[in-house]
Amino acid sequence: MMRQILVADDDAHIRDIVRFALTNAGFSVVEAADGAEALQAIQRDLPDLIILDIGMPEMDGLAVCREVRRFSDVPVLFLTALSDEIDRVVGLELGADDYVGKPFSPRELVARVRAILKRTTPEPVTSPSHLLRRGVLVLDPDRHLCRVGEAEVDLTAREKDILARLMARPDHVVPRPALVDQVYGTNINVSDRTLDSHLRNLRRKLAEAGCADAIDTVHGVGIRMGACVGA
Repeated sequence: MMRQILVADDDAHIRDIVRFALTNAGFSVVEAADGAEALQAIQRDLPDLIILDIGMPEMDGLAVCREVRRFSDVPVLFLTALSDEIDRVVGLELGADDYVGKPFSPRELVARVRAILKRTTPEPVTSPSHLLRRGVLVLDPDRHLCRVGEAEVDLTAREKDILARLMARPDHVVPRPALVDQVYGTNINVSDRTLDSHLRNLRRKLAEAGCADAIDTVHGVGIRMGACVGA
């Protein structure tokens, strides 16, 4: 089945380059010239991946990504001419999966799109669903459900992925670089601040649900699951 990619950029020449590269690689392409048009296309066409320029009129790419994450976990790749690291970090913290700086190689862009789709395409669902348990904490990765006791915890896709990888080996300390590679892949440079932001939000959500001891930091070593005994 042909995968559909939404390309949102106010530069028609950039859209032409990206469309040509992606269609030659076997993808279907939908285009948008600004952020507002991109949001409409996302809700109408339900693309498999979104390529967003950060500096767009109407709504910039960061605002589009923030809005998309309210209702969808569709993969997002940022195209940006901005060199400041903070823009890339903010994009990743909002839930983007990767970024490519302008000027870019069309072949590299296609390779990154393929890598993201391969990484984010769910495995075939097996029955029964594989539940992860630690004390009062229960995570069902397949159904994207998390509970602390009877309380449901609303996690982003990235937070769920981090938690699932920690719960899979709950007594094992995962070094920070290894956790970054497991969650984001080895083809992307992610700062410690990005991981810290996700861990901070994850700890806060679990604590508010009654599990303040869910995640431990072993200083100088890495991250592991806590006892999760609850309040």
